[in-house]
Amino acid sequence: MSQTVKAVIARSKGADVELVDIVVPDPGPGEAVVNVQSCGVCHTDLHYREGGINDEFPFLLGHEAAGTVEAVGEGVTEVAPGDFVVLNWRAVCGQCRACAKGEPQYCFDTHNATQAMTLTDGTELTPALGIGAFAEKTLVAAGQCTKVDPSADAAAVGLLGCGVMAGYGAAVNTGGVTRGDSVAVIGCGGVGDAAVAGAHIAGATTIVAVDTDSRKLEIAKGFGATHTVDASSEDTVERIRELTGGFGADVVVEAVGLPQTYEQAFYARDLAGTVVLVGVPTPEKEVTLPMIEIFGRGGALKSSWYGDCLPSRDFPVLVDLYQQGRLDLDAFVTERIGLGDVESAFAKMHAGDVLRSVVIL
Repeated sequence: MSQTVKAVIARSKGADVELVDIVVPDPGPGEAVVNVQSCGVCHTDLHYREGGINDEFPFLLGHEAAGTVEAVGEGVTEVAPGDFVVLNWRAVCGQCRACAKGEPQYCFDTHNATQAMTLTDGTELTPALGIGAFAEKTLVAAGQCTKVDPSADAAAVGLLGCGVMAGYGAAVNTGGVTRGDSVAVIGCGGVGDAAVAGAHIAGATTIVAVDTDSRKLEIAKGFGATHTVDASSEDTVERIRELTGGFGADVVVEAVGLPQTYEQAFYARDLAGTVVLVGVPTPEKEVTLPMIEIFGRGGALKSSWYGDCLPSRDFPVLVDLYQQGRLDLDAFVTERIGLGDVESAFAKMHAGDVLRSVVIL
């Protein structure tokens, strides 16, 4: 039987979010209903509200979440009622050409729930990244539920569902950072700090954090940055080169998504170095680079989508690192808020006042 629960939606482009009643159906084949315990306020949710993803309003926002499975549909074997899970937006299909090549972290046909959640008048909702977790309960594909240690704090480990995994994976999975490497991270919000943390855990010896906000640079030191560059007053490329023996970094992670910062990343890497774009650009952004520089510098220009993660592989490992005290997920949680506080959390995020506001249910 369907259930009516409280949830946060974006009804139209640019309008303030609303706390409303929504209808969550019973899980069908391959689906699960999850009691949401926590959900981080991510910049992607703001992108949805501003129409920067698509125009399929109304959106059911929220996607960086953890909770317990309440019920599962026919054929579900991955999880069972009572399991503590982190939600993910890469439920691999196992059949596409990426999966067939043994690279499910690039799955091209990921699963979402088949049924729609709706407003009480029957209007279908578009869940953010196929999850929609600014809600007391949500309906997802069972493969979007990744079981992790139930003793972990939901507010902390739920952040693996998007921002932390994206940043950590950009450094470790996509960038291939390893011991002895030099790394620069441009943009030290939640994703950038997670890249700093990933580089530190992977054994990088020089980790340069770059931002225009001195508050963020100070926080980045706590995640493992060995040096900082204030891009509001220093030449980013020259400072990164100075801090890496005059050569540039082995890996530069761009966590902003702007043409100017991408160009800085390109020129701040060493010969044969790697640039990883994890910052999400808006559709109109373009970058122009001399082809001779692309050719002459060698190396790799990569983009990292969700940190090139495989949730079933990566989430439990990162939770273990958290439980061991090696990955400080608690430090990403700036404040704990209620469902009715999402709009004000967007304003704080836009002002750079928080790493993550986390909705607690």
